[in-house]
Amino acid sequence: MSLLFELPATPSVAVIGEAARYPVRRVFCVGRNYAAHARELGNAVDREAPIWFNKAPAAICNSPATIPYPPGTQDCHYEMELVVAIGTEGFEVSIDEAMGLVYGYACGIDLTRRDLQNAAKAKGYPWDTAKDFENAAVIAPITRAAEFGALAAQRITLTKNGETKQDAPLSDMIWSIPELIADLSRLYHLAPGDLIYTGTPAGVGRVAPGDRLEGRVDGLEPLVLEIAAA
Repeated sequence: MSLLFELPATPSVAVIGEAARYPVRRVFCVGRNYAAHARELGNAVDREAPIWFNKAPAAICNSPATIPYPPGTQDCHYEMELVVAIGTEGFEVSIDEAMGLVYGYACGIDLTRRDLQNAAKAKGYPWDTAKDFENAAVIAPITRAAEFGALAAQRITLTKNGETKQDAPLSDMIWSIPELIADLSRLYHLAPGDLIYTGTPAGVGRVAPGDRLEGRVDGLEPLVLEIAAA
């Protein structure tokens, strides 16, 4: 079969200690997974069901990176997150089985065009364009699950220009990683190459040209993102 044109190579992420890279198939994201963050945006906190949205693989941006200020927005926000990389197929898995699907973990930032999101929410419209755009899924190299160890109260932090803006334990998540994987597997046939951005703690805020963001989760490779000067 011939193609009219060639597409860019499949986005991929470096893996600590590996020459081969992790190819990205899909990017899933969960919203309002830290109570304090939900409250700071004026949203209700509940455990009815996780709130899912997607980003295209083309949104992947590998750390360290310097990117231009995103287009179409005057209010772009950082949201520091733990990213789960899936390494085994699974569909309708139980919470007890969910961790068997995990390949590894990484630091990530979900960039959000907050003004577009707020305008869409006010009208009851979808807010895809607020979340899915070039460089909107920033990610550091992946650490294999066995090397990271058990998920517990590791701290997730973000600094902007050296000042701490986000700082919380992973145990503050409303939905745990096994619960998220199990729930998502009811909606999709999960497979290697799927990434899950697991939500952000309180302290999100604006980025501006010239800013430097550094994100960390205890035990993982740090993330560095710079917004190019105007």
